[in-house]
Amino acid sequence: MPDHTPATLMPASVDDTAALLRRGGYVPDRALSTSLYLALKLRRPLFLEGEAGVGKTEVAKVLASTLGRDLVRLQCYEGLDIATAVYEWNHPRQMMAIRLAEAAGRGHDGALGRDIYSAEYLIQRPLLAALQPHRNGAPVLLIDELDRTDEPFEAFLLEVLSDYQITIPEIGTMRAVEPPIVIVTSNRTREIHDALKRRCLYQWLDYPTAEREREILKARVPQAGDKLSAQVVAFVQMLRGLELFKPPGLAETLDWAQALMVLDASELDRETVEATLGVVLKYQDDISRVRGEITQRGVEQARKAAAP
Repeated sequence: MPDHTPATLMPASVDDTAALLRRGGYVPDRALSTSLYLALKLRRPLFLEGEAGVGKTEVAKVLASTLGRDLVRLQCYEGLDIATAVYEWNHPRQMMAIRLAEAAGRGHDGALGRDIYSAEYLIQRPLLAALQPHRNGAPVLLIDELDRTDEPFEAFLLEVLSDYQITIPEIGTMRAVEPPIVIVTSNRTREIHDALKRRCLYQWLDYPTAEREREILKARVPQAGDKLSAQVVAFVQMLRGLELFKPPGLAETLDWAQALMVLDASELDRETVEATLGVVLKYQDDISRVRGEITQRGVEQARKAAAP
């Protein structure tokens, strides 16, 4: 389990930031540690872009855990609207208040309209909730897979990311007393508008090098051992060099190592690899291409890479 530092303690340097992530089992490179440190220091959102499965979402999760902050997650999708992402009015409670007021003879009272459109009748969704005070300090707001949303929703986010505020027509502007720590991720299925990127610090997350991937595997799946871990990483690195529809990400490497542990595998062999390709590859065309000669060659290369 990751350690928890006090909610008030923020990293004082790039090295402290790297150590903070490592305590949560995340092995960052220098560029990510630097970008995250600057985002925390400057109180700016951090925009993480890269292929699916390289660890973008995990940055926010580990950061919230190690800083002892709440994680507020907005999972983006096509058609995401303000009622789901920001707020909506509690219409049943409003109707109940109107009926009670009418029964008390206040149905035409002008104050009633103001009362039912007050914060008491708001249902807070992730973006508005992230601007509210939290007991253990400003939360980590994860806006995950922004590229799945529509451009109009991007435009709405400009106010949130630049001024940490949301304007509700019936109430006015609601500002964060302490800005949340904002991590925005994108798998780059479409380009995000420059206006939004300008409000953030930017970092591209690539597939890890073999050395760093072995280090990550050692931190996250230590029971796999050095030999099997080295073989798994070498085989996955080989797969990424092929022209696959969806090369395996870091998430697949970790899943595969855990699956091999369940099967009591101590090293890779062709039979075991082919039986478990569905853990590391997610498209049948990719699996069909890798089975056979490529699997055998990959196993041989992996064993050589892991040899003392």
